[in-house]
Parts: sequence; C-alpha cells; structure tokens
Amino acid sequence: MLLRPTEQEYEPAFARYISLVPEGNFFELLQAQTQQNRDFFEGLSEEAGNYRYAPGKWSLKEVLGHVMDGERIFSYRTLCIARGEQQPLPGFDENEYARIAGYDQIPLQKVLQQYDALRSSTRLLLEQLPDSAWTTKGTSNQKPISVRALAYIIAGHERHHMGVIAERYGQAT
Repeated sequence: MLLRPTEQEYEPAFARYISLVPEGNFFELLQAQTQQNRDFFEGLSEEAGNYRYAPGKWSLKEVLGHVMDGERIFSYRTLCIARGEQQPLPGFDENEYARIAGYDQIPLQKVLQQYDALRSSTRLLLEQLPDSAWTTKGTSNQKPISVRALAYIIAGHERHHMGVIAERYGQAT
C-alpha cells in the first residue's frame, strides 16, 4: 500500500494537491478518479468542451489538456527520480503549454483518447515501481521532491481542477 508522503517530501506549495487525495488504497482511488473524470468529459458535447466561463480562461478541453500536460511532466519527473537521476529537472510554464497545445482544435474524443492512454501509462509506471523508489528524492523546479509525493500530486492536481470545473464551469455541463 502506498503511504501518503510526509511534509518533508515536498514543498509547501504542493500541500494543497496532496491534501485533496483521500485516504485509502492509492491505486484504487486513482482508478476510480480516472473513471469518474472520463465519464464526465465523455458526457460533454463538443460545444460544451469548448466552453469558457469567462474570456481569457481555459475551455473545458484546455483544462483537461492542462491536467494531462501536468501528468506527463509529473510522470517524467517520477521516472527520472525513481531511476536515480541527480540532475535538477526543469519547471514549466503551464499557460504557455496550454496556449501552444491547441486543445480547442482537437476533437473531444481525441483528447479523451490521449487521457486514457496517458493515465494507463502513468498507472503502469507507478504500479511497477519498486518499494525502495517511493521515498527517493530528487530536485524538480529547483525544489526537493519524492517519488511518492509526485504520485500524490498527479492525483491531487487532477482533483483540484475537477473541483474548479464543478465550481466555475457548472453551466456548461
């Protein structure tokens, strides 16, 4: 069973994401989250997927795209640190990534195919890590972080954005 990371394993800025992950079997929670969020997006029309709650804000497809970009990066960091990488890993500008990605130009079903493939890959990576890797620390975005914290950040980051969707995008769904 994957234990929750301690506060010494991540920077305080990530506490908000980690705190959103409920207690329980991490992998079962991740699977349930995946299905719930996939069901939500699958129920949207293409028009609803392009909805923005205000000018200049991300569309629903862009929010999902951002979650996926984050998961790709957090998974890469997980792999690097779990394999003993000693080089600092870079940060990223989420707004530039979202702007360049063009998720609004991709049909929602294609975005969901990416989500499915990505989450499957992430789960396989996490499930196959040796126990000794979970508390391994590395440097990411100039801050120390553990593999275990990164796994929780992946789940918590997605939960955070689904909460934002529920709060601010309700009229589109």
